[in-house]
Amino acid sequence: MGLEERVAESCINGHKADCAWTVSVHTFSDITNISPVVFLHLLKECYIHGTCKATRKFRALQQQVSQALCNSPEPGPATFIVRCLYVLPIFGVYSEGFSHLIISALRRHQKTTVNSADSTQAKEIAAYLFLDITGGFVDHDEKLMVKILEAFDVRLTDIEKAITQLKAQNEHRFDTAKTVIEQYIFAMIDSQSYMTAVSLLEHFSIRQSGESFLLKMIQNKEFKAAEKWATFMGKPMLCLLVQQFVDRNMLKSAYDTIKKNDLQQDFPDVYHKCKENLLKRLAEKACWDIAEAKTKGDKRLLEYLVYLAMEAGYSEKVDELCERYSLEGFLKTREPEAGFVHSRFLHLKELVVEDIIWVDEVDGLHKAICHIEGCKVVGIDCEWKPNYVKGCKMNKVSIMQIASDEMVFIFDLIKLAEDVPDVLDSCLTRILQSPGILKLGYNFQCDIKQLAHSYGELECFKHYEMLLDIQNVFKEPKGGLSGLAELEYAALDAVVLLQIFHHVRSCSQPTDVSEGHDKIEWKSYIVSHMDNPKKSKKRPTIKKETESGANYH
Repeated sequence: MGLEERVAESCINGHKADCAWTVSVHTFSDITNISPVVFLHLLKECYIHGTCKATRKFRALQQQVSQALCNSPEPGPATFIVRCLYVLPIFGVYSEGFSHLIISALRRHQKTTVNSADSTQAKEIAAYLFLDITGGFVDHDEKLMVKILEAFDVRLTDIEKAITQLKAQNEHRFDTAKTVIEQYIFAMIDSQSYMTAVSLLEHFSIRQSGESFLLKMIQNKEFKAAEKWATFMGKPMLCLLVQQFVDRNMLKSAYDTIKKNDLQQDFPDVYHKCKENLLKRLAEKACWDIAEAKTKGDKRLLEYLVYLAMEAGYSEKVDELCERYSLEGFLKTREPEAGFVHSRFLHLKELVVEDIIWVDEVDGLHKAICHIEGCKVVGIDCEWKPNYVKGCKMNKVSIMQIASDEMVFIFDLIKLAEDVPDVLDSCLTRILQSPGILKLGYNFQCDIKQLAHSYGELECFKHYEMLLDIQNVFKEPKGGLSGLAELEYAALDAVVLLQIFHHVRSCSQPTDVSEGHDKIEWKSYIVSHMDNPKKSKKRPTIKKETESGANYH
């Protein structure tokens, strides 16, 4: 048998030239009487004499071997290949690469031709090969062993049959097939070969390992193996995996797992948060139409897209989205008022509020919450009487203002917490922990700490969603909120926050910014989730004082 060298020619500068990517291949015209060792030796010669790059040689030889398997090797193509795998380790450095090559060639061949008798015999030999690999008699790595099991469809019953035949020949080094496999899997886990262990567990349908195994893989950052294992185990394990991704702030991995396994209903907040990140990236690239298409009509995502358009100062897109999808409750788009941008003071007459309502009983509480839930942006401010006596207990937050664009609700927290604590807790949870309502505040951290100190037993003050601290938007606010707004009188703090927010939005777009005023970015300061901070031994700083001497905040 000779070697045929195929030389490709190309035209370089109008002249033909031999290229350095030729490959020498054996004709393999008749391998009926060729042994596996001779076949592999010829394959090695073809590889050595080839001058093209390794990847191209691999593909060319893979095709050549696949064609050779059509030339009736004895006793059959699959059996011939598994016998080649038995002897391949003697070829040293070529063993691993040639093993993958001939297995992939067999798979290509079997797409067109399948011999059931040949496949059965090859499976029996592959079962023996598996036992010899796990026993250390044949030197193949664990990844290739998994590939052999999959290529020849070797199952637990096949290995049990091989062990029974070995015992009949007085070979007693094995117990049961399951024991052999489990011992090998445990060895893989101990050596941190998690993907091999998972592949074997899945292949042989062994479900003994559980949550601890998943957590161990995650701790060792073997996330692909963990996902493969969770997928095999089913929904409860997948949910645990998603939660672990979330806890590690691996939102992209969490999103992919949720989407791939249809877990949107189990993790609606995580799914939407990841989708929101995608919309934000598209909005930053001004791909508004694509972002809108990605929402697929989801109201919550559309509302978030409106927020992005507001931040960008894209008032036309805000109006377009609100009209197209009947989105209500957003602040109406306004032109920047001269009194806000150009004058020094914001006067009380500029605060357009239809009504101020005191809330201290259950019916009024329900009505107030119903109104607030229909808003997309509200201002929040808290007030309490400071205590100047050293060592004395801090006073409770007495009132909380929540303002919409038209109304202000003043909640008597002390009375409501005494009379209807459960109702108050439930109602405020619907507002403070709603991801669909943007809450504006000033120095939110101080308010949150004081609320936790005052009403630690209420769940509503334990964590918050969608906060925007106006203080963070401006670099150097002077004199607290009243200094920031430059007010004549600061009693309507929650309303003022909305007015400032109008100003911030109007200054988000360069064309709307007057000379001497910088563009104000505010969307990046939104905090989507904030937990109640741990109590500090130090007393919180008093935020502001009123001129009258009553000193409430």
